Amino acid sequence: VADEADSGKFAADEQTCGIKAGDQLTLEDLLNGLLLYSGNDNAVAIADHIAGSTEKFAEMMNAEAKKLMATNSHFVNPSGLHDDNHYTTAYDLYLIFNACIQNDTFKEIISMSSYTMSIGDAAGNTHSLEVLPTNYYSLGKTEAPEGIKVFGGKTGTTDQAGCCVILYSEDMEAHPYISVIMGAEDKAFLYQEMNRLLEAEKALSE
Repeated sequence: VADEADSGKFAADEQTCGIKAGDQLTLEDLLNGLLLYSGNDNAVAIADHIAGSTEKFAEMMNAEAKKLMATNSHFVNPSGLHDDNHYTTAYDLYLIFNACIQNDTFKEIISMSSYTMSIGDAAGNTHSLEVLPTNYYSLGKTEAPEGIKVFGGKTGTTDQAGCCVILYSEDMEAHPYISVIMGAEDKAFLYQEMNRLLEAEKALSE
């Protein structure tokens, strides 16, 4: 873990997994902490490892978005934390997420109810950290409508973007759906609206 990814570099209201500069983790651990628990420190650690810096990784993100025809997005960091030049749309998120769920490892991770990270520190000690998913369906805080199975997804919340979530689900006929809600005023409204969307999707298949 490079200094840039140290959890102490993030504000108190910015979600982290508590990793520190000099820690050693597998990429698998970092990905699970990122996708399940939304660890912003994990996002930066991954970017540093893959590209050498967050700036170079953002360039890779933008190039990949262009390949996916997500042309109304521009990324400047790997975490999604606010920047005036960092933006996307619901449709672009659909295109990106649709590409992600073609990967079995991605689908396996977002479907987990928990994951235990193994973190080695600079002194050679190792400790474990259990991370839980942030979406309320996987946490059991919200029930999906009858006949809908939510496999998992990704949340994101900032003051400017509001509460956001993108989900992969299937109806009783195993028809797949990707559902996106952005800009909700709070978590209660976010999942209320998501359930309305899931109900509408189920009605389309009946």
